[in-house]
Amino acid sequence: MSTESFIFRQQTFAVVCKTCCCSLVKLTPSVICIILYTFLLLLSVVTTSGNLLVIISITYFKQLHTPTNSLILSLAVADLLVGVLVFPFSMVFSLSSCLYHENIFCKVRGSFDVTLSTCSILNLCCISIDRYYAVCQPLTYRSKINHHVVMIMILLSWSGSALIGIGVMIAGLSNDKCEERCLINAVITNTIGPILSFYVPVIIMLCIYLKIFLVAQKQARSIQNTTCQSLKSRATVSKMERKATKTLATVLGVFLLCWTPFFLCMTFLPFTNNSVPVPVIETLNWLTLSNSMLNPFIYAFFYSWFRSILKLCS
Repeated sequence: MSTESFIFRQQTFAVVCKTCCCSLVKLTPSVICIILYTFLLLLSVVTTSGNLLVIISITYFKQLHTPTNSLILSLAVADLLVGVLVFPFSMVFSLSSCLYHENIFCKVRGSFDVTLSTCSILNLCCISIDRYYAVCQPLTYRSKINHHVVMIMILLSWSGSALIGIGVMIAGLSNDKCEERCLINAVITNTIGPILSFYVPVIIMLCIYLKIFLVAQKQARSIQNTTCQSLKSRATVSKMERKATKTLATVLGVFLLCWTPFFLCMTFLPFTNNSVPVPVIETLNWLTLSNSMLNPFIYAFFYSWFRSILKLCS
């Protein structure tokens, strides 16, 4: 997450609702704003509830204390904090001009945004690494991916994202005040931020999931060749390939769908003279945050143990 994301999320939501929410002062709120804030509130509730359910499940049941689930737990904590802190703060700052122009509140809010969003992405990257060893190197998986290694991965994810967030906050504090756009003139941060927060993790995940897909296909064909060549066996192998393809497409596709449009817009925006409409930028901003809501469904709801726990609770 770069400084531009900090800038966009400070300015765009307020600008979008500026005309429709001016009537809030007169206690005559716009219907559009009511719908908008209701939707965002529901988004925050779903994000918080889904990730909280994942955290409670993994923490409570000892049989779920595995290296893989530890990474999922770390991801759920990051996404939970996004739902608890980033979502409400964005709504509050857009409504309250007093808070919006307060320097320290503006910087702290932006730091939360950058830190937690980056941490969520880095945790996704760590999960892809775990899946790589589980599928591609199953014989050495337990020795290479243990609790000690996972703790190091989690520590690096949180500390790395915290450093990026603190860097953005320090760069922002160099300004005399938090202006309407919270503009931060930090060229280095604008360059390094997207690379560390998005492009590097995306390249890693693309390479890893491509390798996993190729290995899964190879293993499926190997099973087919070493067993009976019956139609039933071929149908089973074909089903395995389709399931692997669907799972990988869901995992990677949702992530790219949520994050790529925003970072592409942010990357090419400085090189064009045409300004992007504020509603477009606003939509892209909240699309990135919605990934924190979808992660529990992808990384936990698709797991058999989580479905069993849901049946137990019901």
